[in-house]
Amino acid sequence: MSQAQPHIGIVIGSTREGRFGDKPAQWILELARARPDMGFELIDLRDHPLPLFDEPVSPAWAPVQNEAAQRWAAKLGTLDGLVVVPPEYNHGPTAVLKNAFDYAYNEFSRKPIAFVGYGGVGAARAIEQLRLVAIELQMAPVRNAVHVGMVEFLGVWQQGKSFADYPHLAQAANAMLDDMAWWATALKAARSAA
Repeated sequence: MSQAQPHIGIVIGSTREGRFGDKPAQWILELARARPDMGFELIDLRDHPLPLFDEPVSPAWAPVQNEAAQRWAAKLGTLDGLVVVPPEYNHGPTAVLKNAFDYAYNEFSRKPIAFVGYGGVGAARAIEQLRLVAIELQMAPVRNAVHVGMVEFLGVWQQGKSFADYPHLAQAANAMLDDMAWWATALKAARSAA
């Protein structure tokens, strides 16, 4: 990866034992690494065990005090954008993912974010909620997303199929990554010029 390339984090949005999230995260990482225009790394929220948000002030107004949150913010600060891989729980995102969003602010600001969701409706409802949170964090959610619906989810999880058995997912992923490349490049240049 050259210094000029945007560096994008792929965040696994669940920490549950036996989670499915590793599979779509690895799949999108493999697709993404084939691109010459961006660099990628996998980020597991298990490696960032944040307590429930309990800071005296919002990270929008003061640095976080919790050491784990400081490490999380430092990791985010190295990135030029995010691809988040959320499941959908009860028509929304996971609590651990929302909590991770709450623990930073400036480190998210003016960076693109994209989503590879999975579950009953491809995590569409969770992604819509996360887009609203991302906007409040001054991120730029890209239009295209990948929605791994129940048929694909069960096929990969329980029926021995792979993501390659569902070529429409790769088409959606490539459109999303094209969006991410444009926004990450533009916003990185704008942040550098500011």
